[in-house]
Amino acid sequence: MKPLTAVLTAAGGRASYTLDGVPRIQEKPIGDLVDGLKQLGADRPGLLSEIFAVLTNHNCNIVAAEAWTHNTRAASVVYVTDHDTLGPINDNKKLTVMKEQLQNVLRGAEDSRGVKTNVSLGLTHKDRRLHQIMFADRDYEGFSDCSVDSKLNISIANCVEKGYSVVNIRCLDRPKLLYDIVCTITDMQYVVSHGTIDSDGPFANQEYYIRHMDKCTLDTEGEKQRVIKCLEAAIKRRSPQGIRLELCTTDRVGLLSEITRVFRQNGLSIANAGVTTQGEKAVNSFYVTNMSGGPMDMRIIEAVRNEIGKQILSVKDGAPIDASSGKRLRGIDVNMNSMPDVGMTLVVVALFADGVTAICDVANWRVKETERMVAVCTELQKLGADVVMGS
Repeated sequence: MKPLTAVLTAAGGRASYTLDGVPRIQEKPIGDLVDGLKQLGADRPGLLSEIFAVLTNHNCNIVAAEAWTHNTRAASVVYVTDHDTLGPINDNKKLTVMKEQLQNVLRGAEDSRGVKTNVSLGLTHKDRRLHQIMFADRDYEGFSDCSVDSKLNISIANCVEKGYSVVNIRCLDRPKLLYDIVCTITDMQYVVSHGTIDSDGPFANQEYYIRHMDKCTLDTEGEKQRVIKCLEAAIKRRSPQGIRLELCTTDRVGLLSEITRVFRQNGLSIANAGVTTQGEKAVNSFYVTNMSGGPMDMRIIEAVRNEIGKQILSVKDGAPIDASSGKRLRGIDVNMNSMPDVGMTLVVVALFADGVTAICDVANWRVKETERMVAVCTELQKLGADVVMGS
């Protein structure tokens, strides 16, 4: 049961699974295994669907929304009105309950960084607010494509005679690229003196002269690398991934909750979403991938369209899937003393994780019916794994 749970988590897939067995199985809880898999980076599908369901239960009408995902992080800005009054929700008690319920939904992901929700009048442009949210959440950490992506190059050098740091960016051109870059530089508290923008076929070339507000340049290599990572993240956040689906139908309370529920049940993961209303019409777009961030099987897409309605849900185009942007497992350092048997399952899953996984405090592996420490290490080495066995 435990290895099967781990394998299904690592493999992703197009559906949810319920694992059950004889009563004896239920006497061996696997909560610690689930927690460990989540630490490795296993995501929970359907998060946006659950958020929309909470808003529907409070009779909210979603008039606009934008949702981005990047580097296993997610952020959304949702504009809602009270369905009865068609205006802002002025009931503070209702707003408090909504916020608590949304936080409970987000906490269900066991996020080690914590979750954040906020209710406001929406004075900041939604795109810039999304950049600010993801920057504050440090979605740029552990993220760097420049070394492996020939279509993205960012460099920073100091121009001493002019007192500026020069940022050069070359990447695939797309709408709002300039906006995303300038907003990020500004939100990082740098001043843009001047810049140049050019295009070369499908590529955009941009150069910016920047410095701190106190007129100092970017002097340390660490600071330059941080800016590069933040700009990479800003470019990637809005870059479409997967198949683009468009929904156009009469707007009503609960529409998005129902649509995203169908997506979730069929194994569609929403990478980006844009929601608008035009009069009484809902005009929504979704970029979808499979649960592992890879391309969707078009047969599944057609099944979803049949369920929702082919006349209202259409396939517009597909964006190439960047293999490096799919959800990845990451190595962890974990003490498995409280549930040592699960450690052997995590050992197998760790083969698919980036980085080193260290499992400690499992000395009782050596005093089982076999010498499990030696057995596990021996079999992993046969598979080509780099294993260091402790004392």
